[in-house]
Amino acid sequence: MRVVTRPQAIPARMVANATIAVLVFLSGFVLYEPAPSDLLLCVVVVIWAFAGLRLSRPMAPMISLMLVYMAGGFLSFTQLHAFQKPFVYMATTGFLIISSMFFAAVIQVDTERRLKVIERSYIFSAILCAAIGILAYFGKIPYAELFTLYDRAKGVFKDPNVFGPYLVLPLVVLTRAVLTDRLRHSFWRMVGILILMAGIFLSFSRAAWGLAIFALLLVTLLAFLTEPRQSHRLRMLAYIAGGILLVALLLALLLSIPVVQDLFAQRFKLVQEYDGGRLGRFERHIIGFFLIQENPLGLGPFQFGIRMGEDEHNMWLKGFTAYGWLGGFSYIALVIWTLVIATPLVFKNRPWTPFVQSVYAVYLGHLMIHNVIDNDHWRHVFLIYGLLWGIYALEWKAQRLGRFQPAPPPLVFGPVALPRAG
Repeated sequence: MRVVTRPQAIPARMVANATIAVLVFLSGFVLYEPAPSDLLLCVVVVIWAFAGLRLSRPMAPMISLMLVYMAGGFLSFTQLHAFQKPFVYMATTGFLIISSMFFAAVIQVDTERRLKVIERSYIFSAILCAAIGILAYFGKIPYAELFTLYDRAKGVFKDPNVFGPYLVLPLVVLTRAVLTDRLRHSFWRMVGILILMAGIFLSFSRAAWGLAIFALLLVTLLAFLTEPRQSHRLRMLAYIAGGILLVALLLALLLSIPVVQDLFAQRFKLVQEYDGGRLGRFERHIIGFFLIQENPLGLGPFQFGIRMGEDEHNMWLKGFTAYGWLGGFSYIALVIWTLVIATPLVFKNRPWTPFVQSVYAVYLGHLMIHNVIDNDHWRHVFLIYGLLWGIYALEWKAQRLGRFQPAPPPLVFGPVALPRAG
């Protein structure tokens, strides 16, 4: 007797995780707006909403402040005479706000697995993007000019100043993993680190360089403070010394190439002519400060650049010029609230704490570069908001249900471990 077996259905959880992986992966491909990830996200959110996507109460501050931020942007339309391009701009903001809500919601189910999916997808996307940028910079792939701008690598982004910072979170995640694991387990991590570092360097983005240095230093400090074992802390110190040497060798190799050396010498200046010159970046910031006092509804998207010849290059200023006082103050409130809820997360004893520490370090770095660049349409920034608020919501609900009782790891200072209160 012949037995006929039907193929088993693919588990819904596997489909869900694969969808999340594709969305995160596509966030690294933004040559045009709306980007492919924006359009796919709309379809996924609609389908997922019918399948049981739930927004939890602890996410309410993030959702409310982001919606108020966007409402301020629509109010700024009252200052415009033409709507087509600004409407696409605000629609992109809407896609990104939806992405924050989506990622915050989905990681509260099957948290450890989904965070791992997001982490690995982001790393794979960033390494591929960095490799494309590196190969294009040296003219080793067809149509290399599509992936470079102003003799700088930009990968599959519109701008090198977005490409470089996008690579920083995977770099920080991989570096932290190397610091806290045995070296024999980290060969492929170190290969990825070298590719990402080369991509960041060849973007010649001073914001990306500063972001990478700051985030790496902070995540190293966090890893060191939350490591209770003396032997592991000594090993971390040895790895740090070796890493510094390796980075120095990589820089020496890249700077041995004349074209790289010339552009590096030009970009390494802390203040460029277009920063400190007449109507340069810093003078525009001062003028913008007075403009926002006179325009409570804002100027509208792109209007500052039309008036001044260049965009704001300052996220705090951009919040007020493109989104009015309503949007500007709501964004400041969102930043403060996010810091309040996210800072305790880095000291929790959870399986995902290493990833959260990396995300937190990169988030703080982005707040610093807000002063010199306007990144209100950077997809990975909205992903970071979603991750931090999603983890916070999970912790909030777990405490209400009495879960996650193990004490957090001790803070360690020198050879003495100081237990944390609470």
